[in-house]
Amino acid sequence: MELRQLEYFVAVAEERNFTRAAERVHISQSGVSAQIRRLEHELGAELFDRSTRTATLTVAGKAALGPARAALAAAEAVGQAVGEVTDLIRGRLTVGMVIGCTVTPLFDALAAFHRAHPGVEISLLEDNSDRLVEGVRTGAVDLALIGTATATPDGLDALTIISERLVVAVPAGHPLAEQRRVSLRDLTAHPIVCMPPGTGLRAVFDRACAAQDIHPAIALQASSAEAIADLAARGLGVAVLSESMAAGHRDRLTARTIDDVETPALLALTWRGTPGPALRELLVHSSRAFG
Repeated sequence: MELRQLEYFVAVAEERNFTRAAERVHISQSGVSAQIRRLEHELGAELFDRSTRTATLTVAGKAALGPARAALAAAEAVGQAVGEVTDLIRGRLTVGMVIGCTVTPLFDALAAFHRAHPGVEISLLEDNSDRLVEGVRTGAVDLALIGTATATPDGLDALTIISERLVVAVPAGHPLAEQRRVSLRDLTAHPIVCMPPGTGLRAVFDRACAAQDIHPAIALQASSAEAIADLAARGLGVAVLSESMAAGHRDRLTARTIDDVETPALLALTWRGTPGPALRELLVHSSRAFG
């Protein structure tokens, strides 16, 4: 029994498809199938029901999956333990980033980390903040840059990167542009363009409205500050953004702080539990990059 056979077995079990599993482990489908056949022969039992298009675990396969995952984790732990004493860190990290994020220090941190630890494979994915937090909780994501309304999501660790007030941004000539002070009720008298549910900025806005029993008319939603600003500049609604988001569009939009929304929108790095060597080092580089 070889570790690569267990890796292929786990890949097929999780992907439920031999072709997708082969793409994941970067070998041919025939190679995956051959190695799993050898594993089945050695174990004396079939691990998958191949009678349908979906690779379904047999009773024996279900029994083998947990120990197989444990064996792979143990092998990775051995490599990490040796790496720590030899100053060589290896492994894989999945980093999540909220959709539409333009905070480039994260990329600086990833680049510096990659130069220092080329033996660590990094994958980057985008999603909304709620799904990224769930990914961190389940272990599918190691580190996520999220927008949030709370400093630390329940059950996780976090490092706040940015804390900013909400603003309304409108084009020249809009009535709100003429006001020195803007309240939430002033803002919600107009159609609103903002980020969708599941984002930190939207969570802050929704909670502020609920606290005052205000029911705003959400005209349009977009996942990026650029899109929201473009829509507002065309008169399709007033934009709800953070201070730094609006600052990038001051040539065409006037921003006013929403006076009675004091809870800030936060941008934070979040992770679960005690970080391993690779994640620990990435956190160090991230802290430096964000200053």
